[in-house]
Amino acid sequence: QVQLAESGGGLVQAGESLGLSCTASNLHFAINNLNNMRWYRQHPGKQRELVASVTRGGRTRYADSVEGRFTISRDNAKATVFLQMNSLKPEDTAVYYCNADDYAYSEFWGQGTQVTVSS
Repeated sequence: QVQLAESGGGLVQAGESLGLSCTASNLHFAINNLNNMRWYRQHPGKQRELVASVTRGGRTRYADSVEGRFTISRDNAKATVFLQMNSLKPEDTAVYYCNADDYAYSEFWGQGTQVTVSS
C-alpha cells in the first residue's frame, strides 16, 4: 500500500505563486509501481475536479481553467509529484488532493492541503 502526503498549501494573494508537493510512502514500491500521478481540487460544496495529470513518462494534461498558469511535474526517483501554481486567482481557492495509480489499477489519495487565494 501507498500513502500520499501533500505539502505546500497556504494563503496567498491573487497574482502570486505557490508550489505543492506530494510524496508517496513505501518508497521502493512507489518508485517501481506508480503510474499516473494527478492533482485534484475541491471547492466548497462542489465535486472534486481534475486539475492536472502526469504519466510516468512525463506526459502532462491540464484542466482548461489552469492551462498556462499551473505546471505539474514529477520525480520518479523520489515518488514525488509537484504542482507549481502561478498567477493564482481567488477561484483557485480549494482543497488540493494528490492522487496516483499503480500498474494494478489501485488508486491512492492524499489527505488534501488547503490553498486560499485572497483578492
